[in-house]
Amino acid sequence: MRRFELHHLHQSEPDTAISILKTHTSLSISELKAAVSKGALWHEKGKSVQRLRRVKKQINSEETLHFYYDEKVLSQVSPEAKLIDDCGHYSVWFKPNGMLSQGSKWSDHCTITRWAQTHLPDDRACFLVHRLDRATSGIILVAHTKSATKSFGKLFERHDLTKCYQAIVHLPNVLQPNIHPIGGHQSTNSASFVVNTEVDGKSAHSEFSWIASDKENRLAKYQICIKTGRKHQIRKHAASLDMPIVGDRLYGLEASDNKLDKEKLNAQPDMQLCAVKLGFTCPITGEEKHYQLTEEMTPDLTAISNKLR
Repeated sequence: MRRFELHHLHQSEPDTAISILKTHTSLSISELKAAVSKGALWHEKGKSVQRLRRVKKQINSEETLHFYYDEKVLSQVSPEAKLIDDCGHYSVWFKPNGMLSQGSKWSDHCTITRWAQTHLPDDRACFLVHRLDRATSGIILVAHTKSATKSFGKLFERHDLTKCYQAIVHLPNVLQPNIHPIGGHQSTNSASFVVNTEVDGKSAHSEFSWIASDKENRLAKYQICIKTGRKHQIRKHAASLDMPIVGDRLYGLEASDNKLDKEKLNAQPDMQLCAVKLGFTCPITGEEKHYQLTEEMTPDLTAISNKLR
């Protein structure tokens, strides 16, 4: 797989970006156009450095092109996001497992913002307001103006909203009745508890509420509402209880089990963590907004039990 960087300071007569790239790389025109469309090219002019997609853009003397080509990255295919609500200044989406929240210098074609930009009318600008891990699915908000980005950014910084997730977890060998009801899928048992363990030295608050259990396969489904948004907060809190999230290759059983070879690891389920609820007072209109995924879009305990059996 080819991988290289090109940093070219243009010092001659104005020329198009595609012509300059063709002169200074061994790639074909079609390969260059595909890479540029996927976000591999950056244009530096003065103090401004921006991603450039227009291959016929005129590049003047003393302007610089930064081209990041990674064949492996560019060959990746993004899963499809689903539009939940288009509110003009912002939109709400279902981000599937495997889709990125944010791009890199190498590309942005597998990100929710790029997906939104290419699938909404009017070619609107798209700005990231908050993040979901690549392996986490669920509700995510994308802003379409700088003012909306700033307003929603403050909302998330203040944690002035409702954020709830659902997760399927592995149960520990020793069950605690107040935390791990084991009556089966249809049990009427209930348990809720709060985890306040710090994450990276900062306060973190996660409220776990039991939904269902599979005693035979030692699995359970929980809803987790968070009042803070620390990096990997839910994943770390679940692991700290000896009930890591199924499919978590960083903090879960898949990360600690040395017996899992690469083939078996790839056969494991995707991480079973999904952002299922998002509620807030719109900072633009003052409207109360409440979004919740349908049951079929949330982690399926029965399906995961069957896969792991």
